[in-house]
Amino acid sequence: MRSPRVLIVGAGLAGTATAIRLLRFARRPVEIVLLERRHDYRYAGVAYHRDGNHWDHVFNIQAGRMSAFREDVNDFVRWANHEADRGGWPPPWTDFTFVEHGPAPRRIYHDYLTDRIAEARLEAYSGVVLVEAEGEAVDLDVRADHVEASIRQPSGDTATLTADHVILATGMELKQPAFATDVLEHEAFIRHPYSTDGVRRLLDVPGDACVVIVGTVLSAYDSVALLLRRGHTGTIHLVSRSGTTPRTYPDDHQHGVVRLAAPAPLLEPYRDRTEFLARVEAAWEAACAAVAREHPDMDRRIVTERVAKAWEPYLPAVIEQIPTGDLRQLLDEYGTQIASLRVGAVPYTTTIVEHAMSSDHGSLELVAGKVERVRPGASGRLDVVVATRAETRVITADLVVCNFGRQSDYTNVDSPLWTNLLVNGLVTPHRRTGRGIEINDRGTPLRPGGEPIETLSAIGVMREGDEIVRNGRTGAFAFNLAAIKNHSIVVAAHVIERLERQGADAEHPPALPADETARAAFEQAVSMEVKRLAARSRAVRERLDAQLATHLRADGRFAAVPAGARGRPMRAAVNQAAIQRLTDVSVTPRQLRRQLGITHEEDAESP
Repeated sequence: MRSPRVLIVGAGLAGTATAIRLLRFARRPVEIVLLERRHDYRYAGVAYHRDGNHWDHVFNIQAGRMSAFREDVNDFVRWANHEADRGGWPPPWTDFTFVEHGPAPRRIYHDYLTDRIAEARLEAYSGVVLVEAEGEAVDLDVRADHVEASIRQPSGDTATLTADHVILATGMELKQPAFATDVLEHEAFIRHPYSTDGVRRLLDVPGDACVVIVGTVLSAYDSVALLLRRGHTGTIHLVSRSGTTPRTYPDDHQHGVVRLAAPAPLLEPYRDRTEFLARVEAAWEAACAAVAREHPDMDRRIVTERVAKAWEPYLPAVIEQIPTGDLRQLLDEYGTQIASLRVGAVPYTTTIVEHAMSSDHGSLELVAGKVERVRPGASGRLDVVVATRAETRVITADLVVCNFGRQSDYTNVDSPLWTNLLVNGLVTPHRRTGRGIEINDRGTPLRPGGEPIETLSAIGVMREGDEIVRNGRTGAFAFNLAAIKNHSIVVAAHVIERLERQGADAEHPPALPADETARAAFEQAVSMEVKRLAARSRAVRERLDAQLATHLRADGRFAAVPAGARGRPMRAAVNQAAIQRLTDVSVTPRQLRRQLGITHEEDAESP
């Protein structure tokens, strides 16, 4: 009889993070199949794969916020300084000392995730195995207790894989730019800037060439900075509808959380769009002024970030009042601006761009306007037609770099898997936002009628709409590294708990013990489980697992708990409580470590 099998569709950041958690959480034999259609994306995805990221492409946030583990905030910096193989690294990174508030090249994250999943594989319990598979999942046949996955193999043949659970981690889906249909294959048009070919063509452009970059935020800044660091002197035009640019983080910036009261004006009944936006503006300005006043030492550049974070718990109640049509329009029109208030970029990237944008230098022009069309021009160049408020202008460019975003409407995703999932009623487009799909709080996709498909889970980008209405996170914050850290914990724990039931009827964990003595024993059990889930070492997890089992079985303080609520149901309740604490976003990761009491254990295990 085979071990239970979990199929993860997609081995980018979301799939890899979830596989690591499964390898750490599983206590019984399980086969984890990590399926990826592109070899160069395995353990990296489009955002971090080596070939699509030049050494000058750095994380927009500080290196200290790039740990794959929320409960171990220093892990990435520690790895970069003490574990990474720097053979082949170019200056200045060869001898670079990474610090929490400093930059780091994105491409090394590929090595980091590769090392961490290798460690998790080595430290997994006996019988817990990872299988790397190549191919593209094109369809899922969901049965009563398993899933038959149709996989198109590299040879072109289609094979069927039986899995007890399937996790969808397919990553970002590209949105085709309607304004560029005539030039998608043109040599002067880069559709995929984070690709081997895209980076090559950007590096090969003559230094005096005129370049148009569609987009003005973080990905666009990557392209601009790369050109400028190579001494580019030609004019660069940054074009987007809003003209929004990223803020620059202070040199010593660290993530923090402030507490704010609910923005009462936003909780008033929704009347119309104009009136609502006026209330938002007034409440926002008042909140920013209050934070600046109450925290006089805070750098003014991060006030908006602190307010946006503090408002997140209140936004679901605000969003609930907005009619669906208005909500979708607001997200479309203001999504980029909201994201820019919530996140910035490190000086390594922004300083060189802002210098080129300054009036005394003038090699970089910011254009606020809608790109209506990119068409072939004379002598192999491209004409970019931009409608600004004042005029419609044509910019003739030697190279156009398109950072036109992702496809968030899954009814328009160009993917056989998602097409089949929708046609077969296995997933439902998110009704309120039109972004991603409907899921429940455990990451389980919902059918059109609202029924959860217990053999499926989803993690990452397709959860955008749910994150907006459930947690008040907008834009990339619905699927960025911070969100994926939590998604991976919740989904992995749910999958393991489901597999450990071994087909038994669903059991609901008991209510938390009401008796004060039993409650204290329960809290002690949760503390043990938190430490077990966070432990990197198999030996530490086995020790904590045995201690927890003994505690639940033999601690006399549980005598007040009914006999039927002990054993596996109590263990499940302890696990769920531990997961809730590991995914607490009301505090910073550093505060979380102290709150969970795992600092000592982490430091003891760290190299």
